[in-house]
Amino acid sequence: MSEKLIAPSVLAADFSNLQRDVEMINNSDADWFHIDIMDGVFVPNISFGMPVLRDIVKHATKTIDVHLMIVDPDRYIQTFADLGSNILTVHYEACTHLHRTIQAIKAAGMKAGVALNPHTSVHLLEDSIQDLDMVCLMSVNPGFGGQSFIENTYSKVSTLKEMITRKNTSTLIEIDGGVTNKNAKQLVDAGADVLVAGSYIFKSNDPVATVKDLRKLVN
Repeated sequence: MSEKLIAPSVLAADFSNLQRDVEMINNSDADWFHIDIMDGVFVPNISFGMPVLRDIVKHATKTIDVHLMIVDPDRYIQTFADLGSNILTVHYEACTHLHRTIQAIKAAGMKAGVALNPHTSVHLLEDSIQDLDMVCLMSVNPGFGGQSFIENTYSKVSTLKEMITRKNTSTLIEIDGGVTNKNAKQLVDAGADVLVAGSYIFKSNDPVATVKDLRKLVN
């Protein structure tokens, strides 16, 4: 079984001490930086834009996993590649021509991910799963950190894992939202590969120890 990945969500970091928090992740057992870009249109919140991402990348020493919660993501694919994103995830619900968007992400030298909102069925990816490096299942409604986990996520993970196995592809399953030590093991057992955790890590008394404990639970 391949090693499971932990991706702290920078949205939950202390923005007045962003460099400190980025370096904390560098020095922890975490694998990726998960970075949410929100436009206030696709989701009812605005996070941060290109200048902040540029500063994060300047200090980060791990994989940059960028999650675009924006309308018309195609306009910015090259921009995010230029900023140093390793993985670019777009929302299924925001892409009229998903196949074209996926190809454009790969052509820009990044891995391509697609995110699904809680109400969106994994079966809609039946025709594109073989082109995807990752599927991000939203386990809360996108837009704000600190929400509670939607229980239906477990069965979505299992269904998606079955599809990935049947199609004989190596697509990773990422879970984003409400991940804690209470559900991490169950998610991995259902087939998840990457766990995004925000508030659970950054709001804990000792984020480095929290990441370490999460890692022990899932590997």
